Amino acid sequence: MNLGLKDKVIVVSGGAKGIGEGIVKVLAAEGAIPVIIGRSEADNNNTVKEVEAAGGRAFHVVAELTEPAACEAAIRSIIEKFGCIDGLVNNAGVNDGVGLENGNYENFIASLHKNLVHYYLLAHHALPELKKSKGAIVNITSKTADTGQGNTSAYAASNGGRNALTREWAIELLKYGIRVNAVVVAECFTPLYEKWIQTLPNPAEKLKDIESKIPLENRMTTAEEIANAVVFLLSPRSSHTTGQLVYVDGGYVHLDRALANA
Repeated sequence: MNLGLKDKVIVVSGGAKGIGEGIVKVLAAEGAIPVIIGRSEADNNNTVKEVEAAGGRAFHVVAELTEPAACEAAIRSIIEKFGCIDGLVNNAGVNDGVGLENGNYENFIASLHKNLVHYYLLAHHALPELKKSKGAIVNITSKTADTGQGNTSAYAASNGGRNALTREWAIELLKYGIRVNAVVVAECFTPLYEKWIQTLPNPAEKLKDIESKIPLENRMTTAEEIANAVVFLLSPRSSHTTGQLVYVDGGYVHLDRALANA
């Protein structure tokens, strides 16, 4: 299916690794020009080179997204380079384990900056161009806002905020024809997820246990499966979809997990 994204400039925060990398590569395969915003120049460049080796186009901007001024500067540099922004994927973040009992004010606020504040700032600074292009926004969010996880208050709060902003922006931006949706991730195997699994006792056994509770096919969601949904929501093929939280999770959140072993 031609998704109508050829030559569209799509900003992807945290686009160098994991889910973001998957989104960048699917966008490039559709003929779009994904622009990575990420803190690591080496990681950004590696993904850009892989896209180019596959025949696509990509660009990147180095920015520390926890710094408000860096968010503004990144968007400004993209506009200076391309003259437009056609879409935004807010994706960067980390489940950093700032809990209630063992957390503190400083770490809680720092986590909000890692996971939520830059979603607002990138959208705010990109908005004038998105209004011109009638572009789309997709926010990547996590099941932790729905299910909780334990010992990760700040990350759960951030994802609740991401979900709420998705609905809020969808309403505020109706008058501009800008669609805003979210893709909710549950168990997706990324480098960060693998790093977390390796911190647990018997990581292989724990991973197998998690997979056994995922109703559809007893397996993890792939980054490409997340990316396919995101790219569809960015595209004009999804022209009447806005304000939606789309769960790409093999039924993990809403289906009875007892079904997985039935």
